[in-house]
Amino acid sequence: MSRRRSWQTISTSLFYKLAISMSRSQKSLVFLLLDMAVVPLAFFSALALHGGTALTPSLLLTLAPILLVLTALGAFLVRQLGLAKHKLNAYETRGIIATAMVSALLGAFGAAFNSVIEAPVSYSVFVIFAGLAAIFGVTWRLVLRHILTGIYRRGNRHIRVLVYGAGQTGQQLAAALRTDNAVEPVAFIDDNPKLQSMMISGLPVYAKSQIKELVTSRRIHRVVLAMPSISQPEQARIAMSLRDLDVEVQTVPSFAELVGQGEIGKRAGPVPLDSLLGRNRLERELPGVSHAYAGRRILVTGAGGSIGSELCRQLISCEPDCIVLLDHSELALYQIDKELRILRDNLELVPILGSVGDAALVADTLARHDIDVVLHAAAYKHVPMVEMNALRGLSNNVIGTKVVADAAREAGVERFILVSSDKAVRPTNVMGASKRLAELVVQDLATRSPGTRFSMVRFGNVLGSSGSVIPLFEEQIARGGPVTLTHDDVTRYFMTVSEAARLVLLAGSFARGGDVFVLDMGEPVPIRKLARQMIEGAGLTVREDSNPGGDIAIEVTGLRPGEKLHEELLISPDMLTTPHTKILRAEEGYLSELEMANALRDLRTAIDTLDEDAARAVIARWVERHKDASTAQEGA
Repeated sequence: MSRRRSWQTISTSLFYKLAISMSRSQKSLVFLLLDMAVVPLAFFSALALHGGTALTPSLLLTLAPILLVLTALGAFLVRQLGLAKHKLNAYETRGIIATAMVSALLGAFGAAFNSVIEAPVSYSVFVIFAGLAAIFGVTWRLVLRHILTGIYRRGNRHIRVLVYGAGQTGQQLAAALRTDNAVEPVAFIDDNPKLQSMMISGLPVYAKSQIKELVTSRRIHRVVLAMPSISQPEQARIAMSLRDLDVEVQTVPSFAELVGQGEIGKRAGPVPLDSLLGRNRLERELPGVSHAYAGRRILVTGAGGSIGSELCRQLISCEPDCIVLLDHSELALYQIDKELRILRDNLELVPILGSVGDAALVADTLARHDIDVVLHAAAYKHVPMVEMNALRGLSNNVIGTKVVADAAREAGVERFILVSSDKAVRPTNVMGASKRLAELVVQDLATRSPGTRFSMVRFGNVLGSSGSVIPLFEEQIARGGPVTLTHDDVTRYFMTVSEAARLVLLAGSFARGGDVFVLDMGEPVPIRKLARQMIEGAGLTVREDSNPGGDIAIEVTGLRPGEKLHEELLISPDMLTTPHTKILRAEEGYLSELEMANALRDLRTAIDTLDEDAARAVIARWVERHKDASTAQEGA
């Protein structure tokens, strides 16, 4: 048995190599010869089936001219109709009709030629001959296609597909997939009991309950939803029900929709970014910053994050001497390092894997690479996550900032810029409080660091950043909803990641020491309005009382612990101007050196002893308004 299997493997391999090594013209010649061989085979088979004519040597001699003429004519017709050039995997109805036409013409010509030479052959023989020629001509192509497809698929990795939906789109999809050697349609899945256990387009139809068994037994790689008539949320729910299977799930529109004849032609495009921001974008209005960073050696902490990575992208156009990338995530650090090397292969890039809380590593990095500018973007920023992991959040955001800022001052760095958040203004959660404490650390050092200019930049939500509301809404819409709001009246400021990065870089060039820079971000955006815009931008409708048949519902889940209804950018209303009208500077109150030392001492003790209550007591004492967080939340 093993020897036989080995011989089959060798023969299959040889056949595969022969098939892929042949040129298009060589394959056409082989097809032409096979079509020519069909003529005598069909003719003698017709004589045998007719049974009324004895095949004597004299009769064969008489029929030889007919056979030669028919074979030559068959070759001519095959070439004229292009049958020899038909690809096997594209041989469908039109090819079959062409083969039938050739066979019919050959039968008619043979009967006419037979009457001219007065051969003793019944006209019915030529009728049988025409039918057999058509059958043989179609059969050899289909058989050869089946064999070659099997060999190609054995020789290459191919994807085995279940088509969910045995309607018109599913049948068209299955027919299209059969022509691709890299894909093999295995079966249909359909919820219609009348179709189950039937064969459609040569494939069996199964019930949805059999998918799991089919995935295992038939080695399925992908399930394709071919049901464009059902709503997108319903398709999303079906896709979600299949997510536990070890297969990919994809959705296709109808073939009519692909050319714009269906709903796809009417679907809206992405939501305009200006609508999400509530104002015009400012990237073009913000001045360039190349002069402030050209030839400098720059450290970016949190370099693999949303803001940190964009800072790095914008910095490389400033022609710095070196960029040092510090991040505690190996994957994030690898990705941004790889991307930057592709963008600028002649720039010195130094990836450093580590935490901002590692004082020895930070000090060594600043000294070893002679850093001129520090952009401190490393922070934990997801509000609920930091609320549930308060000690880790405070350690990273506050103590980490203290470590990097102290090291920058000791190393004589020219500029230190802290990336802060609007949640630091009168914070009602641990994340916001940690960012305000980080600001206080920087403000304190700014008062007694003549050699290093410390500043900070504060902005709202960054579109598309990790943990922001935009990716969450996109995911919820893709699942078929609902889209969740924490409160009907909640509002937020938004900015693009490129705006945020440019603002951070500008802050460094404008800094005098201890400054808090904010961007004029326009009016805050109602999150309910944002959710509606994103749903409608996806070509769907909102399900509500006035439209109960809508696609996606918006549900209110209640404010999360520490969450505000409305974010603020300033603690004090007093604003100072900067060289740019869209950038404002605030001079806000801060703790004295002694107060800051006491706050940090108590916070370190709470973190070292894993005393979360003590840590919350520290921020309640030293961070403005955090002690009233619960009251503020209840009032909201």
